Amino acid sequence: MNDVQDKQPPAPWAESRATAMLVLADGTVIKGSGFGATGAAVGEVCFNTAMTGYQEIMTDPSYAGQIVTFTFPHIGNVGTNNEDIETANRAASMGARGVIFQAAITAPSNYRSKSDLHDWLKSRGIIGLCGVDTRALTTLIRQKGMPNAVIAHAADGVFDLPALKKLAAEWPGIDGMDLVPAVTTAQRYDWGETTWSLETGYGTQTDPQYRVVAIDYGVKSNILRLLAGAGCAVTVVPATASADDIFALKPDGVFLSNGPGDPAETGKYAAPVISALLDRKVPVFGICLGHQMMALAVGAKTVKMKQGHHGANHPVMDFTTGKVEIVSMNHGFAVDPATLPVNAKETHRSLFDGSNCGVALTDRPAFSVQHHPEASPGPQDSHYLFRRFVEMMEKHRTA
Repeated sequence: MNDVQDKQPPAPWAESRATAMLVLADGTVIKGSGFGATGAAVGEVCFNTAMTGYQEIMTDPSYAGQIVTFTFPHIGNVGTNNEDIETANRAASMGARGVIFQAAITAPSNYRSKSDLHDWLKSRGIIGLCGVDTRALTTLIRQKGMPNAVIAHAADGVFDLPALKKLAAEWPGIDGMDLVPAVTTAQRYDWGETTWSLETGYGTQTDPQYRVVAIDYGVKSNILRLLAGAGCAVTVVPATASADDIFALKPDGVFLSNGPGDPAETGKYAAPVISALLDRKVPVFGICLGHQMMALAVGAKTVKMKQGHHGANHPVMDFTTGKVEIVSMNHGFAVDPATLPVNAKETHRSLFDGSNCGVALTDRPAFSVQHHPEASPGPQDSHYLFRRFVEMMEKHRTA
């Protein structure tokens, strides 16, 4: 693992003394320059291959408990704004615990920018490290899996290295950890904001045709916007909402959101609720963690992935259309297709590693996908899935 440190390129912007470091659980120390918040944070190190959308990535609640390494070297050049935040529950700002860049942050150059990335990260308590070889770190993750680590930033360059090594070595990791309580909403709320456009900004749903209850395991804003834009009056409920609570709202459909952590742990309380929803044959649509929750609810199992899928350029085959889509992904666990029951058919599959990316039930109106069709950030190839959900609700209503 020391190859990561040895392959670091010269960093002319770095101070003569390292002001930030990444300490891996095996004791490897990667030094560089710090930015954003100061202090130390422990998490699982993953890499993201997206070239744009860094603000959306860093505010995605699904990254709770993780330190994100960006493979694209130049991050921060368009600054930050108040519109590209993906944390729908603003009371719980938890997202990525730290970020790692190859190059230093440059001055923002975009008409939408309200703040530079350094100040924005500092205000949100996110620690940054730059001046390291992110390609070598990415190779390490690909070969050996996502390591637990501590990212630390001290302006004076003074660190208690033994304490950091101990913290990294003793952190139990995301496997077996339920992180949803840290990101879910504490109370029910309604959502009517629709997607952003260049001329008018965000719109408002004024004539909804369907009532959708969204179970919040860490839901992203743009998912809710696309549901609202598809003609839905959306009510968001906590992850711990009971089936009776949800049925009391008389939904035409139920949405299962994305979120962080080990799905098997969240499933201990979420899967029974979803099972009750499925038994009542209410239309159900799940994304990311919601996909895994639906699979657990019908008896399937999930597995920890070696490196996970994180990026806006993943090819996925949709067996229902016969087309290959380029999609956005963010997950470190996957549904084991070998454990799917006979009434659950695989609808999508990753063309990178063959892992499951979608399921539909044959005896109930329910489907889910592992990837992120809301495309924030990412391509819009999978936007049709929101229309598919609306069509399912219409068919169920008329039946």
